[in-house]
Amino acid sequence: MSTRAPRGVTEEVDRRDPLLVADPTPAGHVPQATTHPTHRLAVGVVFGITVLVVLALAAVHLTQGTADVGVGDLLRYLVDPTDPTTGAVLVASRVPRLLAGLLVGVALGAAGAALQSVARNPLASPDTLAVNAGAWVTVVLAAVVGISVPFYLSGLMAFVGGLAAAGLVLVLARGGASGPTRLILAGSAVAMALNALTMVLLVLFQQETLGLFAWGSGSIVQSGTRSVALAAPLVLLGLVGLLLVAHRLDLLALGDDAATVLGVDVRGTRVVTVVLAVLLSAAAVTVAGPVGFVGLCAPVIVRLAARRVPGINRHRVLVPLAGLAGVVVVLGADVLLRAVLPGGYGVAVPTGIVTTVFGAVTLVLLARRLRDSGPAATARSARVRPRTRRRALVVQGVLVVLVVGAALAALLLGDRLLLTGDVVNWMTEQAGRQVTFVLDQRVPRVLAALLAGAALGLAGTIVQSVARNPLAEPGILGITAGAGLAAVAVVLLVPGVGIWAMSGAAVVGALGTFALVYALASRGGLSSDRLVLIGVGTSAGATALTAMVIVVVQPWNTNVALTWLSGSTYGRTLDHLVPVVLALVVVVPVALWSRREMDVLALDEDTPRVLGLALGRDRFVLLTSSALLTAAAVCAIGVVGFVGLVAPHAARALVGSRHGRVVPVAMLLGALLVSVADTVGRAAFAPVQIPAGLTTALIGAPYFVWLLWRGRGREA
Repeated sequence: MSTRAPRGVTEEVDRRDPLLVADPTPAGHVPQATTHPTHRLAVGVVFGITVLVVLALAAVHLTQGTADVGVGDLLRYLVDPTDPTTGAVLVASRVPRLLAGLLVGVALGAAGAALQSVARNPLASPDTLAVNAGAWVTVVLAAVVGISVPFYLSGLMAFVGGLAAAGLVLVLARGGASGPTRLILAGSAVAMALNALTMVLLVLFQQETLGLFAWGSGSIVQSGTRSVALAAPLVLLGLVGLLLVAHRLDLLALGDDAATVLGVDVRGTRVVTVVLAVLLSAAAVTVAGPVGFVGLCAPVIVRLAARRVPGINRHRVLVPLAGLAGVVVVLGADVLLRAVLPGGYGVAVPTGIVTTVFGAVTLVLLARRLRDSGPAATARSARVRPRTRRRALVVQGVLVVLVVGAALAALLLGDRLLLTGDVVNWMTEQAGRQVTFVLDQRVPRVLAALLAGAALGLAGTIVQSVARNPLAEPGILGITAGAGLAAVAVVLLVPGVGIWAMSGAAVVGALGTFALVYALASRGGLSSDRLVLIGVGTSAGATALTAMVIVVVQPWNTNVALTWLSGSTYGRTLDHLVPVVLALVVVVPVALWSRREMDVLALDEDTPRVLGLALGRDRFVLLTSSALLTAAAVCAIGVVGFVGLVAPHAARALVGSRHGRVVPVAMLLGALLVSVADTVGRAAFAPVQIPAGLTTALIGAPYFVWLLWRGRGREA
């Protein structure tokens, strides 16, 4: 059967983009014929304006750099190309950097447009589908092996890694049919797991991966044109392939049933499009690293312009125009970066940091336009079978024993093995000098892991009840990243700062981030889907800014900041425990007192109002308490993810959904998880230490993926 649709059907695609409207065309509905013509002249004008913007940015881009070569020198070189100094500067650095920006922008912009069309979701991109994370981990693996990998083999590895990650995310999110929230959560989980694995490799193999931390944020700095020249045929192949399936993508936008009726092989079209998009993304990662969120911003800009210019939504126009918009985003970010940061900073700071911040803002703006959708926002997904009080008491008793055992194991294991008698002698002040030295360092670390784990478990319980989303946690809502940004900024900008100054900064960062996310999500009524999506965007922006602070302030000392951002108990003293102890003393009574309110808040939006609860006040108090706990935990052990997700979810599975039982069990599980993760990180590769946050991510991310997989089966 031919895939050529009636003229009216394809014109409907021109007129209305379902990705950017509140009520998209339902699957199976074939629009009636319309008489709205395609304004080819307007489309040509848009293309012309975009090309002019690209040329203007390219001209400005060539004038920027550390060498003393300005506009006049470039103009004279165009007339008389004999000046060796100007020629050397252009050939060695500026032209390769410009060409890399062009290639990366085109590749990621086109890839993002294709992925959004396949998922029928404006939030799909190489970043949110974990394509960049999958490609990056394979490149780092190649560096760890220490062999010289040819460019195309490195690109093939990146392609395989990105394709596997994207395939997993799309399967978990049912191809995007489960709504934007589940797609973003699935992509975030897979990306966090892959990034945690990458960070482990960076920590274990510091010499082999030297310089990859900054490159991992996406840098278009090049030492020549070889990489761009080798990647260009791959990008051209991907673009040609997308143009060949453009008509089928037009019909796919009408819904699976409608596309099938019109003769489109829906599954085959999706597979081919995803493969081509991953090919483009892998080529970009191989050249410049994972440049963040270009694949999200560029297509969204084009689709918004399509509302005023009919015809742009046709994929034969959308794909190349999204590629040009990607160039505008990349070159614009690079021009802005080098204009704001003079001299060598413009070279040291990756361009991907600016694009990630821009993409985070775009994600937040898109999230505010979306309605609650998908089962993640419903109360049913948070319900579990009721458990008896006796079972809850037994579970609490067993967990207390396990926590005590984990604490004892943490005291005995490490780069030096101790005996139980050594601990007893230390407690009675009869131990030898070496044992005393080891335990004086080890005890604060063990206590920090236990207390911070308990705080994160309680914080996650509060967030999940208020958001009515069993897949939410403080890290996903951006609170952890905000606290980490403030703490890292103070530590690096004010050397030798005390624990109280760092704690105060973390609290301010956590509360400020929480206030921003809450204010953006609650406009027009607090939406749990919006809360999660805005939190993810805010977290991405804060993480990018943290990387910029590290690279600008102490680029030679990235390992210290990397360890902090990965969540480590290294170097902790008893002073670091004071903030988390105070936070627990204040918040635990509040949580227990509000246990019934949390039970009701977790049900739905209407029941609390019917029962007379002050919904706004209770939400604000509880989320503020969660932000305080998260900030205190960051002060104790740095940035640790997934504990606030795994602990409360496992607690509900063990003792039921009543928060009077969930709160203590979640705290015990959080303490147990972080303590075990810290002990494994200290003992498994001693004397090299793996930060606890990376271990918890490697444990928590697969658990998160399993939750999404189970939810996918229930929806199906």
